[in-house]
Amino acid sequence: MDKVTMGPKTLMYPMPTVLVGASVEGKPNYMAAAWCSIACMAPPMVAVAINKARHTLKGINENKTFSINVPSTRQVVEADYCGITTGARVDKSRVFESFYGKLKTAPMIKECPVNLECKLFNTMDCGSHLLVVGEIVETYVAREAVAGDSPDIKKVDPLIYSDGKYYRVGECLADAFSAGKAYKKSR
Repeated sequence: MDKVTMGPKTLMYPMPTVLVGASVEGKPNYMAAAWCSIACMAPPMVAVAINKARHTLKGINENKTFSINVPSTRQVVEADYCGITTGARVDKSRVFESFYGKLKTAPMIKECPVNLECKLFNTMDCGSHLLVVGEIVETYVAREAVAGDSPDIKKVDPLIYSDGKYYRVGECLADAFSAGKAYKKSR
């Protein structure tokens, strides 16, 4: 496979679009982010890169809590609005219906099929962004997005970001922790 050099770029596939929630001066605020990932299994943690200029960081630092809300493709307009509009100038608390869980200070979005309620674990200065790591204290999943004992990705229908565009999840290709066994057997 021929390769083309592109210089250092932030190309990872896929990148989920998430809405980071924080209470800023007592008001729910949500910002869109695509640089988010699970960071640890035990204890469960999530990491999200947030530009230092973002209003949401004020609330994270103020309360030491935040949420990661996974919007479905049905919320593409609202999610994008939360990414292009700053909470420093516009009250975004009415874009979604907020609810609170165990921590009482991390607003979560009722309309999103998956919500992670987090307490701040650590931050790391990475240059233009802070890497915010949170310990997940509770996970909330919309009943209609659950199949059996776990979320169904097709029902969650998460919003995916890539190179300035939004996408949805495609087809299932194979079972994880199983497909590689065929390679083992061929050796």
